[in-house]
This record gives sequence, structure tokens and C-alpha cells, in this order.
Amino acid sequence: MTTARRPRYLRTPGRTLDAQLHLLDRQVLDVDGVPVTTVDDIEISAPPPDTPIPAGTPAPTLTALLTGPVLGTRIFGGRPPSSRLIRIPWRDVADVGVVIRLGVRGEPLDADWVERWIRDKIIARIPGGRHDPR
Repeated sequence: MTTARRPRYLRTPGRTLDAQLHLLDRQVLDVDGVPVTTVDDIEISAPPPDTPIPAGTPAPTLTALLTGPVLGTRIFGGRPPSSRLIRIPWRDVADVGVVIRLGVRGEPLDADWVERWIRDKIIARIPGGRHDPR
């Protein structure tokens, strides 16, 4: 009976995450529990594809969560320009569970600017749109 060796990226210390299962389309909450955004993509540090990896090279690591206007690209295909995506550094993530909790406030990240713009420019103009319904 032969024992298969675990891939190198599973032998490194740290938590192993399945991006599709644990990260993508998850809601992001700031340190106060206020919803900030949802995760649309991730950014990892890795060598380019089809590049030989020398021995001793560290495993790829997650560097940022990406969010932004991706609805059009999900419907019609393609990829949004990286300049349009908002990066939330991985160092700001405090916990990954049912939701992703940040260790910082969401306001400075500016990840919810689209929601704020829709709230201020469209919803506020609807009669009764400026107050909380009771």
C-alpha cells in the first residue's frame, strides 16, 4: 500500500480555505457588524501559470478579497478591469465563517460606494425613501 504525499501547499502551516466554498459570494461585515459588501473574487500571490516552481518556493497565499461591479461580466462573460475592483487586504480579515468578518471599519474601504450612491441618488428621491419604514 502506498501513501500519497500531500501537496506542498497543504503541508505549510496556516488554514487551508476552499475559495469557492469559504470565500466567494460571502457577505463581508466590518468590525461593528455592519454589512460592507460581498466577495466577488480573490487575489493570490502565485507565480504565473506554466512557470516551473523551484524547490523551496513558498505556497501561494491569499493577499486580498476583491469586490466591485461584476454583474455585467457574470451575465455577458469576460472580466472587469482590475482598476474597477476594490481590494480588501487579507490582513484586515478577522474571521472566516458563515460571513467574513473584518477587523476594521468598512467606511474607509469604500467598498459600498455603489450602494451609497443608489441610496442617495435614487432611493432618496422616491416618496418615503428617506426614512426607515415602520
